[in-house]
Amino acid sequence: MKKVVFLAFVITFIIYFITSAGKTPFDYFTRLSDSFLQGKIYITENPPWLTELIPAGPGRFYVVYPPMPAILAMPFRFIFGEKFQQQYLAHLLGAGIVALTMLTAWVVKRDKKLVFWSGILAAFGNIIWFLSSVGSSWYLGQVTAAFFLGFALLESLTKKRPFIVGLMLGAAFLSRIHTIISFPVFLYLLRDKNWFKKYTLFGLGTLPFIAFDFVYNYLRFGVIWDKAYFVLPKVLNEVNQPWFSKGVANIAYIPDNIRAAFWTFPKILTTFPYIEPSWYSLAIWITTPVFIFAFFAPFKEALVKFLWLAVFSIFFIVASHGGTGWAQFGYRFAVDFYPFLVLLVIKSVAKTGLKPIHWTLLFISVLVNFWGVVWINKFGWVSF
Repeated sequence: MKKVVFLAFVITFIIYFITSAGKTPFDYFTRLSDSFLQGKIYITENPPWLTELIPAGPGRFYVVYPPMPAILAMPFRFIFGEKFQQQYLAHLLGAGIVALTMLTAWVVKRDKKLVFWSGILAAFGNIIWFLSSVGSSWYLGQVTAAFFLGFALLESLTKKRPFIVGLMLGAAFLSRIHTIISFPVFLYLLRDKNWFKKYTLFGLGTLPFIAFDFVYNYLRFGVIWDKAYFVLPKVLNEVNQPWFSKGVANIAYIPDNIRAAFWTFPKILTTFPYIEPSWYSLAIWITTPVFIFAFFAPFKEALVKFLWLAVFSIFFIVASHGGTGWAQFGYRFAVDFYPFLVLLVIKSVAKTGLKPIHWTLLFISVLVNFWGVVWINKFGWVSF
């Protein structure tokens, strides 16, 4: 099985590379990685296309996004320098998500067909294909978080080493801060008679990442919490724009995000190519109709309840954000809970066995995502 998974990793990486649009200009993370290697927590250049930087004095600019992808890029940038482009890290992590998903499917049910089906879903049946092929900073942060959440789930289902699970959740936190609220899933999976010891080790695993974040933010802003996103609207002069009219986060934004997640459609044109994606969003059920099977996961199982709790908790947080994630293919904020949603799908399919409807919806999922990746990355057929 390990050989099959490794082969899937390699094939996925190659396809992400081939379908990429090339070097991303939005390379905040590799620039920050270079600065980290120089002992700096800021970058010294602000080219005009990198608008989401916070001025911090002459020749100093703070990167808004949580820094885990920059940390991961450090050894690659140290060895290869500028030859290691940011999207390569996204290709690697995206392919890693595929490997983790296949191993997780094997744990749920030792069925090679299910493993194969799950691998295709993870690689090409959802918008992680697009995010991983492009690798811009917004997308890379989410791919990184999804990778570490997937790793934490696999570890929790297999060896159950609480310190390792904590490390993985901590790394996800340092990629996308709000993913930390998924911790109840892991507490449930780690429970046993030695729960106090396990939970302590789990907490110790997350602690270095939380401590790093506290120190990192204190050095930048004089507070331990990540205020970068709350400063950014002022830097961009967007405080009075509709998407931030009630602040950076407010439950009043939830209806817009629900609409983006579930009621957005491709653009129909009167001229060639006649249909194209919208940068605004594309409904989750269109990009990945396979996700419908998550609703058929055995809800009587406590794990299924905890997985749904993680999905809804994370969605509540991201849906409260001003703006809906554009520019994007699909609704990218959903990727923050995709690892839990994919596991729900796997458990559902494992319960019934693979049927023609599963393969049919998987084929449609792959077709839609192939369309989005090729239309956007290769032809630029996309607009608002």
